[in-house]
Amino acid sequence: MRQVVPGVKIRDGESFESALRRFKRICEQEGVLSEIKKHQHFEKPSEKKKRRILAARRKVRRFGS
Repeated sequence: MRQVVPGVKIRDGESFESALRRFKRICEQEGVLSEIKKHQHFEKPSEKKKRRILAARRKVRRFGS
């Protein structure tokens, strides 16, 4: 499965810096960087399971009770 990288068209009179900020914000909302970080190294199934369990515990602690 291949994801498409979000694109940004520069508006009339818009500076490059503001377009870059908009692009970074869109990438953050889409989760592009976190997806890249996940695929930087191989994660064993046991490590993946452990990470998911810890995330679920944090979620319950934050929203539960």
